[in-house]
Amino acid sequence: MIPLESHHGTPGRDNGMVPGVARRAPVSPCIQPQLRARETARVPSSSSPRQDPYSTKPSRHSPGLEEYTPAGTLDPRSYEVFLGHERIEELERLAAPLRGFRWVHINSAFDGGGVAEMLRSLVPLSRALGLDTRWYRIDGGEEFFSVTKRFHNTLQGLSQPLTEQDLFRGYLDTIEENAARAGRIRADLFVVHDPQPCALVNSGVLEGNILWRCHIDTSTPDPIVWRFLLPYINQTSGAIFTLPRFVGGGIHVPLYQVAPCIDPLAVKNQTCTETEAAGRLEGLFRRDGIDPRRPILAAVSRYDPHKNQATILEAFHLLKKTVSSGPKPYLVFLGNTASDDPEGGAMLERLREQAGGDPDVRFWVNVEDNDRVVGALMRLARGFVHISTKEGFGLVVSEALWQGTPVIGSNAGGIGSQVLDGRTGYLVNPMDVETIADRMRRILERPEEARRLGLQGREHVRANFLLPELLRRHLLLLRYYTGVDASPPAFRLNGKTHSEVIHEHYSRRLFEPGAALPAGEGLAAAP
Repeated sequence: MIPLESHHGTPGRDNGMVPGVARRAPVSPCIQPQLRARETARVPSSSSPRQDPYSTKPSRHSPGLEEYTPAGTLDPRSYEVFLGHERIEELERLAAPLRGFRWVHINSAFDGGGVAEMLRSLVPLSRALGLDTRWYRIDGGEEFFSVTKRFHNTLQGLSQPLTEQDLFRGYLDTIEENAARAGRIRADLFVVHDPQPCALVNSGVLEGNILWRCHIDTSTPDPIVWRFLLPYINQTSGAIFTLPRFVGGGIHVPLYQVAPCIDPLAVKNQTCTETEAAGRLEGLFRRDGIDPRRPILAAVSRYDPHKNQATILEAFHLLKKTVSSGPKPYLVFLGNTASDDPEGGAMLERLREQAGGDPDVRFWVNVEDNDRVVGALMRLARGFVHISTKEGFGLVVSEALWQGTPVIGSNAGGIGSQVLDGRTGYLVNPMDVETIADRMRRILERPEEARRLGLQGREHVRANFLLPELLRRHLLLLRYYTGVDASPPAFRLNGKTHSEVIHEHYSRRLFEPGAALPAGEGLAAAP
């Protein structure tokens, strides 16, 4: 295992709150350098006591938004063993002029789901490079999360009921309550994640450039929900999507492509031998009567209609009928319900009913030491199955490939960016039960081919989907939106937008401190 270099201490400026709520439009990159707070943040010191960066110190609270505070930082040099010296040196070079700049993330949960997992690593790693990185979550009750879960599903094309009361009382009232308590938060760059906090961009709370980060596929959204969210999205300084084809229609702000990534130093992704993995799972094997000599097919995800676990189960039952020799496999489902996902429990119960007491199917729910168990299961599994019908990226696919396990993945969303058919696993139609069962059998009956796919999968993840690459792209966005770089990053997806043209024409004359309009020129005289 690679040792973690972590240091106690967090950036020491005030928490960015300003009394009162003043409504403010999102800020253009052309005028951001004049608006940012110029005080210097106290950056983590390399001489501070070492702490586990993945643990937390007691969270500070703004009047309305709870803050996640990591106990330490992640040393960028710890990633050299995976990526080499040059790529880490590039991070340090990009971050050098950004020391003390404030970068704020806002989402709806500190745990559960891929967004929270990425931020748990991204925040301490960026702090180690001198950025004043903050992470807040909005507060919401059961009704709010029920509504936003339906947002999530309908934006991916699933038909679910939403009423006017849901939109206004269930969603907007919660946003307004958070905004009323929060005061004003200043930052050089905000990243607002997914639909849950989206309307916060119009609350007057966030002062600085705001990017909306969409982690889901909105290419065919429910038109009512999408049109409801569009005015908020179009008030931001830009939007980030995982793939170009995920971009829904009607967005008129700068667009960027950034893929999610995994942290190879996180407990879940630390590699081990098969013997070590079996040892970590020994208690669960003993509890559930699992014979460690029999092969395992694994499926790890939250319980969600789009994750398509019912089809995995159907394909497994078909597989069992066709396995002619050797020990029969197990199918292990592992998944916890996130705090912002109230429907997971009901989905799990439906799957249990479908399994019908099959002695070769196991459901591991809310297991202790979850990350260590997930990593060990992925390492020990003969194959990993993830056949979502809709998917933003499917970070769990990269996690399985990183453990050297071939993946049977659907040709949906970002899975195809990770599962290269015949090279890192097999791509299938998510509803083609016979083909899925056939690929399961192929992995079980051709161990050398499965091993080759797993090794190639690990290399594919190393080259494209490790945490430093995620940070590199965000550093480039920070440099652009704070005026360090004059040109947008290469992963910009669209040309110059109307709002940018307008700001470029007026910003330096109207908004720079002390600047005066040339004689006889004003807004009305603009071409």
